[in-house]
Amino acid sequence: MDKLGKPGSGFARTRIPRPQIVFHSIQPPSHSQVSGICRSCPCKMSQFPQKRSMEPPLSECMNSRVDSLDSLSMDNFWLEVENIKQSTETEQEECNLADVKTPEEGEAEAEWLQDAGLSDLIGEDTSDNDNIVLLSTLTKTQAAAVQRRLDTYSRSRRKKNKPPVRDVRDIFGVVNSEEMVVGMEESDKDRSQHSVETSDYTQKPDSRGLQDFSCMLRSPGKEEIFCTDIAYSEQAAILLKGSFLRESRRIKDESALTQFKIPKGRLGVTRIGDLSPQDMKKIPTLALIELTALCDILGLELKRNKASKQKTKENRLFGVPLSTLLENDQKLIPNTKVPLILQALLSCLEKKGLDTEGILRVSGSQTRIKSLEEKLESDFYTGLFRWDEVRQNDVSGLLKRFIRELPTPLLTAEYLPAFAAVQNIPDLKQRLQALNLLILILPEPNRNTLKALLEFLSKVVAREKKNKMNLWNVSTVIAPNLFMHKGLANKIPEGKEKQLAEGAADVVRMMIHYQDLLWTISSFLVAQVRKLNESTSRRYQFYDKRIKNLLRKIHTDKDKVEKNQAEPSKTVKVQTSLLLKDSLEVHLNNGTKAADVLRQFQKHLSQNGWSIVNKVSLIKRNGAVESLNLLLYEVGGNISEHCLDPDTYLLDLYHINPHAEWIIRQNPSFPRML
Repeated sequence: MDKLGKPGSGFARTRIPRPQIVFHSIQPPSHSQVSGICRSCPCKMSQFPQKRSMEPPLSECMNSRVDSLDSLSMDNFWLEVENIKQSTETEQEECNLADVKTPEEGEAEAEWLQDAGLSDLIGEDTSDNDNIVLLSTLTKTQAAAVQRRLDTYSRSRRKKNKPPVRDVRDIFGVVNSEEMVVGMEESDKDRSQHSVETSDYTQKPDSRGLQDFSCMLRSPGKEEIFCTDIAYSEQAAILLKGSFLRESRRIKDESALTQFKIPKGRLGVTRIGDLSPQDMKKIPTLALIELTALCDILGLELKRNKASKQKTKENRLFGVPLSTLLENDQKLIPNTKVPLILQALLSCLEKKGLDTEGILRVSGSQTRIKSLEEKLESDFYTGLFRWDEVRQNDVSGLLKRFIRELPTPLLTAEYLPAFAAVQNIPDLKQRLQALNLLILILPEPNRNTLKALLEFLSKVVAREKKNKMNLWNVSTVIAPNLFMHKGLANKIPEGKEKQLAEGAADVVRMMIHYQDLLWTISSFLVAQVRKLNESTSRRYQFYDKRIKNLLRKIHTDKDKVEKNQAEPSKTVKVQTSLLLKDSLEVHLNNGTKAADVLRQFQKHLSQNGWSIVNKVSLIKRNGAVESLNLLLYEVGGNISEHCLDPDTYLLDLYHINPHAEWIIRQNPSFPRML
C-alpha cells in the first residue's frame, strides 16, 4: 500500500472522489466508445478506464483468465440495469427526494458530531457530563478524528464572526490540534500503552501487542488473521508509519479469495445479536467514530448524504419503510426481525428456485411481476396468495423489486456513498474492516434485512453447479438493486461507469463471501462499551465527592488485590431458574469454558429427572418437553447482557467483570451463528 499523505484538519490531504451509483445514471458503454466487439459480449468494456490496480504480477495464464472475466462478467450488471429501467418506465414516477445540496463549511461536522453522540460539545448549554464519558473511551486515532471535526466547526464559527461554543482545549486538555496530529505518529510503544486503557476488558492472556501485530502482517499464506483486539484505525496507523506493503489482488476467481480467521481469544468472539439492545445502541456511535478515524488514516474523505424525506406509497408491502413493515408484522408475530414478505419471497426461492438455471439473472415477465405485486398487496396477509403457482424467475423479480422499491436504500441514503467508497481502499483487509463498521452503523431493521438477503445469496452461490450462478454472477446482478436508487443524485464522472459498476459488484461480493466475519462486533468495541458502562455507572452512582473517592479507592484496591492474586480457581453460582429452582455451583479454573458449564448443566438435569433426546430436546418424566438449545449469558456489572461464545474462558471473564451474574437461558428465535 502506498504511503498516503497525513490527514489534515477537517479533510484528508489525499482526496478520493465520492463514487455514487444511482438510479438512471449508469449507462452501458455505447458501441461508438468501444473498439472491437465480440459476439458473446455486445458491450465489451475493456477499453474503459480501469481502477488503479494494486495487484502484484500474475502468471500469463492467470492474467488471461482475469482479462476474460473482465470483458464478460459485467454483462449481467448492464442487463440488470436495463431490466430495472424497463420495469420503471411505465410507472411515470417522479423523484420525491430533494437534491443533495453541498453542506456549508461546518455543517457536515456538526451533523457528524450529532451522529457520534457528541452534540453537547457544540450546543449552547455545553456540559461535559454526557460527553466526557464517551471521550474517555476513545483511542488516540479516534480522539484525533473527533478533534479534527471540532476544529473545523470552530473555524467555521469564527469565519461567521461567531465565537466557538467550546475551545478544544476544554475538551482534550492541553493537547491542541497539532499535538494530536503528532500523536498519530507516536511510537508503537506509546500507542500500545494507550490501547491498554480499554484493555482491562479485553483478552489479556491472548492479546497481541501492537509490535507483534506488525510482525503478524508479514506472515504469508492463504488464511490470514483478522485482528479485532486492536482498533482498526490504530492498525492502519501502524501500517502507515512502518510503510508495510500489503498489496491486494482484485481478481474474480472465487477460489483465489483470501480466507480470514478471527482468532478466538480468552473471551471468545462476539457477534451481532449477542449484545443486549441497550448495549447495541452504543455500538453505532463508536463504530462511526472508528470508521471516521480509519478513513482519516487512509486518506479517504468520508462523506454522507443528508437524509431526506420521501413520500411513501399507500401500499402494505412494496415501497413501504422497513420500520413500518416490521411494526405491522410484529402485531402478527412478536419479535419479528425481518419483514414477513421478504421471508416469504426468500422461502419460496429456497424451496424451488435454488436449482433454477440463471436464477436472479434471468428476468421474469415484467407484466406478470407487476400483476403479482398487486395480488400480494391484497392477498398476502390473508393467506390467499398461491405461491406454488408462481414461476421462480418471477419470484426473483419480486425480490429485487422489493429491495429497489424501499423508500430509502437498504444501505441507507446517508451511508450509501460510504459503502460505494469502500472500493477505493487498496487493501482487502482494510476494506473488510470498513464494511464491518458500516454494517454496525446501519439501523437494526436494515442490518437484519441485509443479513437475511446475504444468507440467501450464499445459498444460491452454493448451488452454482446446478444454477450456473457463481459468486461474481450473483454480485453483478444484485449490485444495481442495492446501489441504484431513484431518489439520489444522478451525476457520474464521464468514463467512470465501468469502474464504479465493478466496484459496486465487488462490495456486494465481499458482503456475501465474508458475511460471517462482517457480522461480528470487534473486541475493542466491546471493551469500549464495557468502559462506557462502567464510567457512566461511576459518574451517576455517587453524588458526594468524598464518598465517591473513598469508594473508588476501595474498589480499585479490591480489583488490584484480585488481579495480583491471579486466582488459579474460583467457585461461582450460575442461575438456572429456567428449568431448575436451585442455582448451579461451578468450580472455575484456567481451562473452564462456557461450553463446559452447559455440559455440566445438562448432566445436572439428567440427575434431576430430565432425559436428553437427540441432543436437542429434554423430556421430563411427566411428559413435558423443552428445547435443549441453551446458552450462557453474562448479565450486569459493566455489560447489560452478553450471550457468551461457547469458547469463552470463564475465569478470565470473571476477572474482567466480577460483579456480573451468569444465567443459562434458551436460545432466542434468531439463533446464534457459531
